[in-house]
Amino acid sequence: MSFDRAHTDDLIAFLGSSPTPYHAVASAAERLEKAGFRQVEETDAWDAQPGGKYVLRGGAIIAWYVPENAGPETPYRIVGAHTDSPNLRVKPRPDAGAHGWRQVAVEIYGGVLLNSWLDRDLGIAGRLSLRDGSHRLVAVDRPLLRVPQLAIHLDRQVNEGMTLDRQKHLQPIWGLGDVDEGALIRFLAQEASLDADEVVGWDLMTHDVQPPAYLGRDRELLAAPRLDNLLSVHAGTTALASVASGPLPYIPVLAAFDHEENGSQADTGAMGPLLGGVLERSVFARGGTYEDRARAFAGTICLSSDTGHAVHPNYPERHDPGHHPLPNGGPILKVNVNQRYATDGAGRGIFAAACERADVPWQSFVSNNAVPCGTTIGPITAARHGITTVDIGVAILSMHSTRELCGADDPFLLARALKAFLKG
Repeated sequence: MSFDRAHTDDLIAFLGSSPTPYHAVASAAERLEKAGFRQVEETDAWDAQPGGKYVLRGGAIIAWYVPENAGPETPYRIVGAHTDSPNLRVKPRPDAGAHGWRQVAVEIYGGVLLNSWLDRDLGIAGRLSLRDGSHRLVAVDRPLLRVPQLAIHLDRQVNEGMTLDRQKHLQPIWGLGDVDEGALIRFLAQEASLDADEVVGWDLMTHDVQPPAYLGRDRELLAAPRLDNLLSVHAGTTALASVASGPLPYIPVLAAFDHEENGSQADTGAMGPLLGGVLERSVFARGGTYEDRARAFAGTICLSSDTGHAVHPNYPERHDPGHHPLPNGGPILKVNVNQRYATDGAGRGIFAAACERADVPWQSFVSNNAVPCGTTIGPITAARHGITTVDIGVAILSMHSTRELCGADDPFLLARALKAFLKG
């Protein structure tokens, strides 16, 4: 098959415009608006009009398309993903420093691969909360911060094993001088064309400013930040926008949650009520009853799309010997019988059928029995809403690093499979 590098080019643009979950959902909403979707507010009454709609809440977006032939009992087909990535996030009192250096106080978010944040040129981005209750996005996408590593001359044993103190060793520098209380927020308010007195709160985080790039002799790989899991958010957004027209047997949905990397326990996380509330309100807005809601949920299927591990050529013993997913081999089906992933045999059939319709190859992933298995929003979605859920994704290297690596063709292959799944 011919591979569409235009899709990966667009993913690169999406990653560049999405340094935080708040920017990611804004970027997704912009793409959906161009496909005819419109935002609906959770505080408003919802109508029964067909078409594309979406809800934004913080760093999460739920978008769905109601075809004209849909009844209140019509099931959903959901692509689930998450918008957050491990990083360093700014503390409530951000201005710190010592010994003539100005620093920014940060807290570690999620399962950060700590050493990957050393000696990187970092920007800062996020959301400023204003006195009138509104929010303003801000992004400084240029070298601003750096977490300097200790020179080898001062730690002769560093190559025998590095130990980083999370409190002391990960605080980035951003200048020289005495600690200046309020300096960071004054600077970011100016970047956002605001008066610093308007800013009463913030959700800010660091990001690597090195842009995504094709890698390798044949440019067959993609090196980029936040592939986990904006690759899936972008693929799901693209797939939903492409099927949002005409009659469909299902109502296609994109559910991109925040806070997956620290357990999903948030109002914008998969464990919260956001997805269930949106789906139920859609049923009721179309004149449905609780019986219709039960019928719709019983026929609903979710593909939980998140990145997984490609076989590492330097550490093959960490992988299951019979399952070695490779980049550009197509999306992976993720299985764990202890329900770290939600896939079962029936789910395998659902995913295989979608890939077959899309003419997309696919691979299986299972963890080595001696290595703990990660998890996703999949088991949470299945348990909370009682809907059939299948865990899939794209195989990558360097998961949770500031810069991850995938096959350059796999984003397109994933989006193509998701499109076939949403069309039903």
